[in-house]
Amino acid sequence: MFKRKDKKPPKATYKEVWSKGGWASKLSFFLMGVSSLKNRQWVRGIAYLAIEIAFFAWFVMNGISALSMLSNLGAIKKKQLVFDKQEGVYITKLPDNSVTILLFGVLAVLLLLGIIFLYVTNLRATKKLYIDNRDGEHVETNMEQLKSLFDSRLHTTLMTIPIIGILAFTVLPTLYMISMAFTNYDSKHSIGFSWTGFQAFGNVLSGDLAGTFFPVLGWTLVWAVCATATTFFFGVLLAMLIESKGIKFKGVWRTLFVIVYAVPQFVSLLLMAQFLDPQGPLNNILMNWGLIAHPINFIGASASPLVARITVIVVNMWIGIPVSMLVSTAIIQNLPQDQIEAARMDGANALQVFRSITFPQILFVMAPSLIQQFIGNINNFNVIYLLTGGYPMNNNYVGAGDTDLLVTWLYNLVFGQTQRYNASAVLGILIFILSAVFSLAAYRRTNAFKEG
Repeated sequence: MFKRKDKKPPKATYKEVWSKGGWASKLSFFLMGVSSLKNRQWVRGIAYLAIEIAFFAWFVMNGISALSMLSNLGAIKKKQLVFDKQEGVYITKLPDNSVTILLFGVLAVLLLLGIIFLYVTNLRATKKLYIDNRDGEHVETNMEQLKSLFDSRLHTTLMTIPIIGILAFTVLPTLYMISMAFTNYDSKHSIGFSWTGFQAFGNVLSGDLAGTFFPVLGWTLVWAVCATATTFFFGVLLAMLIESKGIKFKGVWRTLFVIVYAVPQFVSLLLMAQFLDPQGPLNNILMNWGLIAHPINFIGASASPLVARITVIVVNMWIGIPVSMLVSTAIIQNLPQDQIEAARMDGANALQVFRSITFPQILFVMAPSLIQQFIGNINNFNVIYLLTGGYPMNNNYVGAGDTDLLVTWLYNLVFGQTQRYNASAVLGILIFILSAVFSLAAYRRTNAFKEG
């Protein structure tokens, strides 16, 4: 009977593949890649089968143990004296290393998820081969599949190594850190620790660390808003000043400010710390001019919290303004001059042109960048750590100073005297949630997103 050429072949279900498929299709439900080998797709078939064999070999030798120990992170939590009947002496049994157990447990979970993903792709490949054979369609040969990896499937080939890198160096550490937040891993339980649920979250949000978390969170948000707003506003003004008519040697002025950005940030911050020192050049200049009688402690241990916070915002302007200036310059140079000329002909002054035409268009283009800068300032470790080190310290805080942000406090909890690793993991999660929620909410409200 005549068949229409435009009629699509009926789809197949996995039940049909199992019931009507050949021995290779059935065996592929248990041994990955068999159907590909049956159809002489050697590379894919061997790869699937080799991965499955390697996985089960690892799973039997190490995987089962890693997953089982993940439930309690080791049975022995403290040093124990155990009497050895054969030797007739007491021996010391060290606690199980929960750090290693947790790491390999998380890795085992990732590998298990990975083999499930590959198993699903194997079933899809098996179903496609069954449909091609059932409908008399062309089945890709081994060479055709290899060629497609550098043609139609080039994106898969190029993304394989980066995805493996992301899983190994981003996803695995992130899951490990998140898992640590649900344990009692601290200086008192540095080797053997246990699962404690949300106890660490309770300590941060309502326990002994709450008196530090909420003030530091408030200062972090104030810092992020001020640092972002000042660098953006003054960067735009500087760009407009340089681009205004009558200014000569514009390239020279731009180059001078770009030099500030070109110098490594840590060099600028360390030099600024020396410049603001009580015995530094700034205090000496002010005292020689007779403006102050005694040196001002801008960022030291005995500095005023308000003075130290204002200082870090001002210093951040020195570092951040050139970036906003460069972006704003590119936008200003591409503004439609006909709108500006028409506004001036209608009697608008420079301030009105800036408020109604220039600034809205700059803000429209830079809105996503501003959101990124805000998130970056929430996690701006370098400015605080290299400039103030968190000083001045606050006796009411646990391991934090008046200029510490959440991210620098997290660092102090890990490498400071408190060593509360679980609390630092909680802070990492909360910082991520704060950054993700704000960035998504703010970006969806920008005109660039709505009109994109």
